[in-house]
Amino acid sequence: MKSWTSQPGDASTAPQDPQEFSLVLGGPLFQLLRRAHLSDDAMRLVRQRMIVAILIVWLPLLVLSAVEGQLWRGKATVPFLLDLEVQVRFLVALPLLIASELMVHHRLGSVVKVFLDRHLIPDTGKARFDAAITSAFRLRNSMIAELLLVVLVYGVGVLIIWRQYMALDATTWYATPVGDRSRLSLAGTWFGYVSLPIFQFLLCRWYFRIFIWIRFLWQVSRIKLRLLPAHPDRLGGLGFLSNTVYAFELLAVAHGALLAGALANRIFFLGAKLPQFKFEIGSLVLFMLCVIVGPLLVFVPQLAQTRRTGLREYGTLAERYVREFDTKWLRAGAPAEEPLVGSADIQSLADLSNSFEVVATMRLAPVTRGTILQTVGATLAPVVPLALTMMPLEALLKTLLGLLF
Repeated sequence: MKSWTSQPGDASTAPQDPQEFSLVLGGPLFQLLRRAHLSDDAMRLVRQRMIVAILIVWLPLLVLSAVEGQLWRGKATVPFLLDLEVQVRFLVALPLLIASELMVHHRLGSVVKVFLDRHLIPDTGKARFDAAITSAFRLRNSMIAELLLVVLVYGVGVLIIWRQYMALDATTWYATPVGDRSRLSLAGTWFGYVSLPIFQFLLCRWYFRIFIWIRFLWQVSRIKLRLLPAHPDRLGGLGFLSNTVYAFELLAVAHGALLAGALANRIFFLGAKLPQFKFEIGSLVLFMLCVIVGPLLVFVPQLAQTRRTGLREYGTLAERYVREFDTKWLRAGAPAEEPLVGSADIQSLADLSNSFEVVATMRLAPVTRGTILQTVGATLAPVVPLALTMMPLEALLKTLLGLLF
């Protein structure tokens, strides 16, 4: 395998050690954070980054809202401190997006090394494997990509989506409806052109990283991997990939929190009911399954082919062995002096049967029920408390206890 040559933290090239594979250690923003001593080459200093982010995107909104008399009470239907969507977005979801970087860095960092340690990449495919890694690093470190994300955030996220579709149709701390348009307050100006774009940029950058991850997995899946149909993980040796889903748990929680905040505002201030948003909740769960679990499905064709090949080859081997076993022990083919009790032939037959069962029960995707439930649970966890808007806590607890006991 070719060696990668770079210095730690160099954003222009890939790491020299496959153990350093990372979706987050690169890009202009990462380099800026390093120079500001808000990050290091191991993505530590998470607490400092959270504090600085909150000081930039949330604290000015608090101060400006207080100055304009829209902090707690005022003419606005939705004052700043009661705007649950904004509080959740900047005090819950934003820190989770930042914390996700450390989790993804740690949990995905060894993926490349496992591919190599398990000899899943044949010698003929190592050049393509190296190219996939180098390509992933190039995209991750791209300045053009992050500039395009900034353009996307301001051109689409702020001016179109937020102003036209996401802003509440009521007098709020950030805007007052005037005819068909809204007039931004001072706090609203900071919110719309500083706080919200920063948050949307961090969120879109996560989507870009997931795209890099999907693209990397797809390129690896195009290589003829050395999968073993009788591997105990029943995935030909790719069982370790199912654990990569857990790297994105905090990202799923962040998305659930964003939805919960948006629904809470509409429930408390616009009189909506939680059941009205079943489609939105279901769509978010499906979306998170697609972006977190879905990428692993690129290995389905190879796993299906490995299973078919394994059934054919192990079936042929089993037929040969069972026929010889039948001839020897049931058709008087065994020597008279050879005892049946204690014969290794019996154990070998059992071992062969177990191996064939492993091949026959191979899964076609490195996805388990646990990974699916974990993703769904992490996404829905922030939404669950909104069930209290449908019934009192005491009644909800009685219902739950009735189901359990």
